Amino acid sequence: MTNPIKEQRNVMKFGCHVSIREGYTGAAKQALKIGGQAYQYFPKNPRSLSIKDFNREDAKRCKDFCREHDLISVAHTPYPTSLTPPAEKKELIIESILNDLEIADACGSVGVVVHFGSRISQSDPLASYQLMIEMLNNILEQWEGDCKILLENNAGKPGAMGTTLEELAQVKNLAKYSEKIGFCFDTCHAFSCGLWSGENNDELWEKGSELGYIQHIEVIHLNNSKYPLSSGKDRHANIFKGGHIEEKYIKQLIKTSHLSDVPFILETPSDYGISHEEEIKMLKQKMGK
Repeated sequence: MTNPIKEQRNVMKFGCHVSIREGYTGAAKQALKIGGQAYQYFPKNPRSLSIKDFNREDAKRCKDFCREHDLISVAHTPYPTSLTPPAEKKELIIESILNDLEIADACGSVGVVVHFGSRISQSDPLASYQLMIEMLNNILEQWEGDCKILLENNAGKPGAMGTTLEELAQVKNLAKYSEKIGFCFDTCHAFSCGLWSGENNDELWEKGSELGYIQHIEVIHLNNSKYPLSSGKDRHANIFKGGHIEEKYIKQLIKTSHLSDVPFILETPSDYGISHEEEIKMLKQKMGK
């Protein structure tokens, strides 16, 4: 078996979340301007599930620009999106995610990040997973584009739903259209629930390789944590300042070989005197790229 922990020297791609205030092409240009080789964006209003009649010409220009400059992009669903919604919101969310997929596909993005579902029943622990799989099947049965749904691991106390690789891999495996599903790994979320401490990096990715998880990671959300390991709190900190994840563990994660072609995208705060441009520059310097 290939050792997923062996260090690689491939070109690493760093980037951050950017605004689409200036359109989809404007977002791509902004990402490149600040030194990004990858970026994330909301395809529409992040606080709304409304269907967006988007500018297809702008999306096509964005796709062409990214190809020309070897930029990788990924979209993120709006905040109200849930794969375990109440019955009255199911159709609305299905249509919203299909809209997100259509926009992201037109922009040439690799996928749309969707948070793993939350528990809907204390008496029936399987109910939430069954609803998630039903939702994924309904969405992906209607989707024929190249863009994937990327399931993101949850933050929370150890044992909370969506906090283990086994859950993530199993939901993908049980879905009818598993080839249309990939993963987004969030470092702050993983640290929050005790999944990834930094010290267990080798063991975690060996397990991830055995489960068929790491092979389907399309993006890493590279975030430090304002709170200690297993705190259950999802609060991002800057990568090299004010966080509880040590720099040596961040470097070790980035050098994990099965992640060598995966973009690392910052969702770190920009109101603490450190800009995303500065963080991307620091990452490149510290990683020797």
